Amino acid sequence: MTVSLGNQDRPADLEAAILDLKREKGAVILAHFYQESEVQELADIVGDSLALARAAQEIDCKMIVFCGVHFMAETAAILNPGIPVVVPDMDAGCSLADGCPPEEFKAFVADHPGAKVLTYINASAGVKAMSDLICTSSNAVKMVEHFEGEKLIFAPDRHLARWVAKETGRDDLIVWQGACIVHELFSAKGLAKLRAQHPDAEVLAHPECDQAVLDQADFIASTTGIISRAVASPDRPSIIATEDGVFHSIMKQAPGKVLYQAPGMDESCVCNRCPYMRLNTLEKLYDCLASEGPCVTVPEELAKQALLPIEKMLALS
Repeated sequence: MTVSLGNQDRPADLEAAILDLKREKGAVILAHFYQESEVQELADIVGDSLALARAAQEIDCKMIVFCGVHFMAETAAILNPGIPVVVPDMDAGCSLADGCPPEEFKAFVADHPGAKVLTYINASAGVKAMSDLICTSSNAVKMVEHFEGEKLIFAPDRHLARWVAKETGRDDLIVWQGACIVHELFSAKGLAKLRAQHPDAEVLAHPECDQAVLDQADFIASTTGIISRAVASPDRPSIIATEDGVFHSIMKQAPGKVLYQAPGMDESCVCNRCPYMRLNTLEKLYDCLASEGPCVTVPEELAKQALLPIEKMLALS
């Protein structure tokens, strides 16, 4: 039986159909923690940017289906030049990557001759190709320490750069002034109010948040770090200052855990949800498996240049 959804006929049982197509096509589904829970449930591997990069490096399949955002699929394509990488929605971008155009970044780098370039993985292949090393929020401190005593550009997230500078004692980082539209919109005032209402709760925050939010955090870490911390104390409530897609993984590992979402500045919207990540739906996941597209590709020479700092990060991690 099929049902009509828009202009596309799809099976009534999408989950079963997706699993059937995955087996039929020899595909592996990778999903970020910020995906809808039903997408996470169908994925072979769910993780943060570092875990998914590692998985992409070691993957053995005929096709990679990447449920995340565009720069993540690009990274998978760079690490697997012989394997097609398809995405449910090509418009699933990233404010950090989009806010750091390669041509503008090239000029920025040229303005700082002699500086090494450390780029957060939330960047386009074009920007990665101009970098000496890539980092994620999981390993950014370690990657900055790799450049001890050297002039260093950090791009594109200014909030992560500020946190890393504090953790490493580097007050001389040359920072591209980008920001994540989700993490930047958490309200410090709203968080203070929520903490007062739940004084027993631990505040867990992502380093992409504004400093006024991080100042109230009991624990600051990457997405994986936040999940692990929440799971480690199942009886203590947690206030989460990151995308609420992480709730699914936490609740799977710690059923009954009490979770509160840190409020955004605009109480009329669910601004803590990444609008790009949430473009990937079950319907689009089925469609991309069925049609084997849209496919994310990176020009060969650009991919070779971007591969070097990615592989260096994975080796150092």
